[in-house]
Amino acid sequence: MALFFDVDWFEARLAERGLSRPVMAAASGLSEADLALVFKDQRELSAEDVARFAVLLGEPAEEVARRAGVSTPVPGPAAGLAEARIAALERRVAALEAEIARLARGG
Repeated sequence: MALFFDVDWFEARLAERGLSRPVMAAASGLSEADLALVFKDQRELSAEDVARFAVLLGEPAEEVARRAGVSTPVPGPAAGLAEARIAALERRVAALEAEIARLARGG
């Protein structure tokens, strides 16, 4: 179990990047329900979760782990997996935005 999850810090990092909890859940591969448990300090983050959050928030993994209050070892190569997942999500968002624009034009 996490020792202390700094909700305010995570919310501020999300706000700085114009992101929301649902985006964080999707980008990290967690369900919104699991992410809610993380924010309520009822689910500890894995090293992979820490790596994904770090990439998403643009923060060092060590800081994310500290702010999450976990004793999880600092992640290594898993950060690359998070970057690939975020890039894939960004491509999907761009495709959706293009489709919305096309539909708005009546096409």
